Amino acid sequence: MSYQIKDSVALVTGANRGIGKAIVEGLLDRGAAKVYAAVRKPSSADELVSEYGGRVVPIEFDLEKPESIEAAAKAASDVTLVVNNAGVLRVASPLAEDAVDALKFEMNVNVYGLIRVAQAFAPVLKKNGGGGFVQLNSVASLRSFPDFATYAASKAAAYSITQALKTMLSDDGIQVVSVHPGPIATDMASNAGLDEVAEPPSLVADAIIDALATDKFHAFPDSMAKQIGGAYESFATQVIEGSTAEA
Repeated sequence: MSYQIKDSVALVTGANRGIGKAIVEGLLDRGAAKVYAAVRKPSSADELVSEYGGRVVPIEFDLEKPESIEAAAKAASDVTLVVNNAGVLRVASPLAEDAVDALKFEMNVNVYGLIRVAQAFAPVLKKNGGGGFVQLNSVASLRSFPDFATYAASKAAAYSITQALKTMLSDDGIQVVSVHPGPIATDMASNAGLDEVAEPPSLVADAIIDALATDKFHAFPDSMAKQIGGAYESFATQVIEGSTAEA
């Protein structure tokens, strides 16, 4: 199973900046017919509309508001590719006073939000004959970092959900991709103090498109991600993607 971008109809969450914007641009530059830019404020996608015209359709969307996700699934009923890019990060170690509050916030967006998106859009993709479902996880889903421990925990949970979706959606012709970027040049990375090691968001878009075209479950876009992905490859191949995963 593989997914080709040309003439596709996609929806990208958090599409107005950073990685999300780069994904929208990457899809359109490779021939996507239309991309729904799923954002909290539709006006924040005006720059994309100015550049690509009617091929970009802004749509109101908030991972913390189930009703907005359900409304988006009804409005974007022609999608064959969903890229759940939107997420949040709070700098909090396990011993920080706000660690529990940080984790609750991150779980609500990064994990419960993913579940809400999957529940709303899996039936749409199935109705449209299958397609692709891409989840932006992180290298932090595989390796925790003290200052971002609550974020890492939420992304580890999101990765676990993504693995389950891979198995469940394959019977409906839906290819699932789990993307694990390292530091990428975004506002989130800047707030986390990672500017010096951050790499371009376009690397994430390229990795997603490659994974879809070559039927890969894992995508490791940047230098840090490739290093961690290389060390993880044997386990991922034999356990996560292999026959052991079906046991």
